[in-house]
Amino acid sequence: MIATGTSTIASFHLIRYDSARAMKHVAFDRPLLRRAGGLLFWRLLGTGRGSAMSLGADLRRWALFAVWRGEGDLEEFLRASPIAARWRTQAAESWQVRLTPVASHGSWSGRDPFDGLISRPGGGGPVAVLTRASIRPRRLVAFYRSVPPVDELLVRQDGCLASIGMGEWPLARQATFSLWHDREAVRAFAYQEEAHRRVIEQVRAHDWYAEELFARFTPYASEGTWDGTDPLR
Repeated sequence: MIATGTSTIASFHLIRYDSARAMKHVAFDRPLLRRAGGLLFWRLLGTGRGSAMSLGADLRRWALFAVWRGEGDLEEFLRASPIAARWRTQAAESWQVRLTPVASHGSWSGRDPFDGLISRPGGGGPVAVLTRASIRPRRLVAFYRSVPPVDELLVRQDGCLASIGMGEWPLARQATFSLWHDREAVRAFAYQEEAHRRVIEQVRAHDWYAEELFARFTPYASEGTWDGTDPLR
């Protein structure tokens, strides 16, 4: 349940470096993030080469998903954190967006990152979607066999502005972040496209996930570029 009465926001940051040596930053950034003021929940995520949860990693590109007590805490992080300073000076490309949580269900590492956040009715503009799943080991082969058709579908899906597959642990803990033209485009992909609908049916019928989360946001105040453009402009 998402309650009302707070100004908590989320943010998503996508950072690409010139070299795979950027992997070292993950270890150094974790203690800094633990000490960041007003940071209620965060995950550093490696990214895949596809649009969905796919095999294969892009070791130059990393993502941060974060939930903040308030907009001022995010502003202070971007102003004063050495992590944000490195993004500005060393990243080959970076993109970020602020997110107003609209709806969520499920959990991430045993908790709902959005519990107690404000819920606002979604408008008619762009929509951001975060999905996350912990895949049962015995279902890994079936899961990854199902990914290529969905990945191909996302690339050519009308209304999908951008999408990326991510992981916090090799193979078994996967996530996606996607941007859509509007809520109708999200619904069309979720319920009308056969490849995606077939995967969802398999997930439910064979209990592929030990844990899952689905969250929807209104994106605003994007900055930078993602593969050369800002998908929200």
